[in-house]
Amino acid sequence: MFTIGDHIIYSAHGLCRINDIRDETVSGVTKKYYKLHPLENTLVTISTPVDNDKVVMLKLLQKEQALEIIEIFKQPGAESDSQSNSKPLPSKNINTGDRMQIAEVVNTLMRKKFDTQLQKEAFYAHDYKLLNNTQIILFKELAHALDTSFEEINKMINDLITEEQPLTIG
Repeated sequence: MFTIGDHIIYSAHGLCRINDIRDETVSGVTKKYYKLHPLENTLVTISTPVDNDKVVMLKLLQKEQALEIIEIFKQPGAESDSQSNSKPLPSKNINTGDRMQIAEVVNTLMRKKFDTQLQKEAFYAHDYKLLNNTQIILFKELAHALDTSFEEINKMINDLITEEQPLTIG
């Protein structure tokens, strides 16, 4: 269980602060609820039961963990199904909460996006949406753990990915 003041990752909302934990009665059932505020939008309040197993709530990465995750972006991406319009293989790994698996998905999709741009091919909408949503949350968490900005993490990882790509002529 988290405590008031903890910073966490909460599903699609990303970095949040737990501002309160209190009992609430909904439909005649009283449960403990977390009151969360996304760090980037303090006007929003999220209320979720403490025992909610349908969402992922994670403690934030530590610096050492963040540095290990960045190492993933030095590796080639995972192989994905090359059929057109097929989902990339690792999308199911996003919901696990395992940042290493999430980073592998982001790495694979970033490399796929870069390659499709080089080849002047289409980067499919479902890949773009998965990459965009996941990359933002992961990079913001990495930035928080490393006490830097999202922009710096984004640039560093893009540099890692693009510097290893061979130039194609034609």
